[in-house]
Amino acid sequence: MPFENEKREARALLAAIEDFGSSPAQTFRLIEDADPTLVHFVFSWLRAHYPSSHPSSDGVLGRLGALCTEHPAAARKARKGAEDPLVSWFDGAHSYRALDADAFVDLVVEKLEG
Repeated sequence: MPFENEKREARALLAAIEDFGSSPAQTFRLIEDADPTLVHFVFSWLRAHYPSSHPSSDGVLGRLGALCTEHPAAARKARKGAEDPLVSWFDGAHSYRALDADAFVDLVVEKLEG
């Protein structure tokens, strides 16, 4: 399957925030090397999958907030990624909530790298 390394890195970033697998500093190291558009996509997927009604939302969104508070460059990178035309394509053709993590990562990485 193409782009396996990139998909693995994207999934690691998602899991670091979603599953509390890393500290904000460790997670930021993953973000430093990531494409800004991927960072935007990951943050958006997390927000869509963990609305306030979700039992894990406090933890997941709390970790995302802590990351952005401790490392404002992460939030700036995500904002920069929001400007990419691929975001408009995704928003017009897909739903963050309709895709599980693996399908989401496969789709966005293949589009970003293709």
